[in-house]
Amino acid sequence: MQVFQVIGNITLCKCHESFHGARLLATEPLGTSLLTGQASTDPDLVVVWDELGAGDASRIAVSDGAEAAQPFRPALKAVDAYCSAILDDIIIDPITVAKLRLNSRG
Repeated sequence: MQVFQVIGNITLCKCHESFHGARLLATEPLGTSLLTGQASTDPDLVVVWDELGAGDASRIAVSDGAEAAQPFRPALKAVDAYCSAILDDIIIDPITVAKLRLNSRG
């Protein structure tokens, strides 16, 4: 599971029948920007299936890969990323971040 930020919505004019009624979000991964406070210079755009009602600028927890389709079982849906939670707060301990930086240097 990863943390993403909602940057918009996706609208489909034609779609696979399993996507009728779907709400799709345009998101970008936050990744290390949560630790460094610096936004990525070239973020990826990831389309996420949302049943929870996340809004613009929401931070969300995203399940991806095979886990993304699990909430729909036994039905089969071609989903690669699913909004698992809308996050209210993310608290990161600065001491732990400093230790991670030291360990990554060698």
